[in-house]
Amino acid sequence: MSHLPRVSGRGLVAAVAAVAAVAGGVVGQSAAAPTAVQETALQQRLDSLLNDSRYDGSQVELVVRDATTGETLYNRNGDQRMLPASNTKLFTSTAAMHVLGPSYRFHTDVLATATVRGGKLRGDLYLKGYGDPTALESDYVGLAKQLKAAGVRRVDGDLIADDSYFDHVRLGDSWAWDDEPFYYNAQISALTLAPNTDYDSGTAIVESLPGAKAGAPLKLNMVPANGVLKVINTATTGAAGTSNTLNVERDHGTNVVRVSGSMPLGASVDQEWVTVWEPELYATDVFRRALTAQGISVSGHIKNAATPAGASRLARDESMTVGELLTPFLKLSNNMHAETLVKTMGAVVEADGSWPAGLDVVTNYAQSVGVDTSRIRLSDGSGLSRKVNVTGDAVTDILIAARKEPWFQQWYDALPIAGNPERFVGGTLRSRMQNTPAANNLHGKTGSLTGVTALSGYVSNKDGRKLVFSMISNNYLDSPRSIEDAVGVTLASWSDQGTPPAAAVPSLKTAQPTCDLEWDKAC
Repeated sequence: MSHLPRVSGRGLVAAVAAVAAVAGGVVGQSAAAPTAVQETALQQRLDSLLNDSRYDGSQVELVVRDATTGETLYNRNGDQRMLPASNTKLFTSTAAMHVLGPSYRFHTDVLATATVRGGKLRGDLYLKGYGDPTALESDYVGLAKQLKAAGVRRVDGDLIADDSYFDHVRLGDSWAWDDEPFYYNAQISALTLAPNTDYDSGTAIVESLPGAKAGAPLKLNMVPANGVLKVINTATTGAAGTSNTLNVERDHGTNVVRVSGSMPLGASVDQEWVTVWEPELYATDVFRRALTAQGISVSGHIKNAATPAGASRLARDESMTVGELLTPFLKLSNNMHAETLVKTMGAVVEADGSWPAGLDVVTNYAQSVGVDTSRIRLSDGSGLSRKVNVTGDAVTDILIAARKEPWFQQWYDALPIAGNPERFVGGTLRSRMQNTPAANNLHGKTGSLTGVTALSGYVSNKDGRKLVFSMISNNYLDSPRSIEDAVGVTLASWSDQGTPPAAAVPSLKTAQPTCDLEWDKAC
């Protein structure tokens, strides 16, 4: 099996042949002439794509390998550490499928130390979370119904929020302070709540509608209804046709949400996601409302504490499986799912629901399948951290190794699929590479941060040969995302039998996306 040198650069020019020094040879005899390795047509095409002015003063790496044999077909800077953004989720998701398994389920329990007599629980009621990032209001309603069926009508004590299955570090290493209010940067807790079936755990949705006339306050609705977030509304209704300047943002360190600006008369409902400070209290408040709706009163207050040993379980809710979670996780690049999986792996393997413990588990899995983990650094599970560094070589090692795993098909199907407009099929690639040979062919993981774009995954070439690739770009000013797409189309169009057709790259002006689909709720 032949490999191109890992240090292949723009021209992929080969090394010089060794000088023969045969003992007893003639002094002054000329060494053998250096022999250049000829570039293939594919290498030439990829070189031409990467020789773009958008990379002046910035960095790019691209590795292309045969998915079956591992043979390297192209390698530019593949051993260089780069900031991968959400390509980090390739490491997290594969480790989770291996360590937790596709059938693993999260759960949420309701427990008590006192007995129920005559419909009364004479003591505290505990709501204990085990990391479920998919828990919805309806799940907490289901727990309340289980309590009602068990004969509970009154709790003569406090309602205790227990999220001790994870540590109390809520935000990841080096996460940006100015991202904190936004849905993709929610706090991580073992007891949490999602407002929707994208399962954006740790967030709530503020719905805004114009008033009945210009100058009237906006009409607001919180989903789900709760008493934790406090909304201050100074937003007004503008005249029809005026600009929409609505802004919804939570104050740092509090659960005060400020709604300001203006919406034009007649505008449709606007939905804005906001993160919640201390999401375990948010989840428990929603649970208390569900208890009230079922006719179960709680005399005390909501508090934080660990459930005492020996408490009896009164109700349990179970999540979808990890295998099923992969679809919203990877298709929509959900950061909170990644971090929950990391902490869960730490809790399951090392009895420590923390980032350091969970990342040790992720790193150990990567090492076990052949990744040189001494050359990479994982600082979180999602890639929000600016301290994550991986190489294209490491990413393609993971992609090749995953194909040998018994869970591969489910994981592969959960990756976004280029050019497929269905949201839970195409995911973050649904508007990219449409109507090209890469459409419904390329399965890949996107990555986006300011100055970072990445795309890694699988694509079959024109002959049906399965390839893996990893492309990461850092520190650019003008987005090279269209070059990623051109690389994907080139790989899908290439035949071993001939020159790949040129894939057009949009101009600098048209290459800028109006909305990055990896952050589409923030647009």
